[in-house]
Amino acid sequence: MDLNLVTAEQLATLPGIGKKKAESIIRYREDKGRFLEVEQLTEVKGIGPKLLAKIQSKLQVSE
Repeated sequence: MDLNLVTAEQLATLPGIGKKKAESIIRYREDKGRFLEVEQLTEVKGIGPKLLAKIQSKLQVSE
């Protein structure tokens, strides 16, 4: 899934990411702009290194 294109509904299907965190990720993208790297997800409230490690392989960012 591309973090810069994915919808909240698609994000909510990831392990550990429910509707609320998915909406926070989308809000972060709208407020801060495109994700430059997957690791930026840790800047979203509620997403730490452990959760990032679980989902990182399923995510990417477009150039």
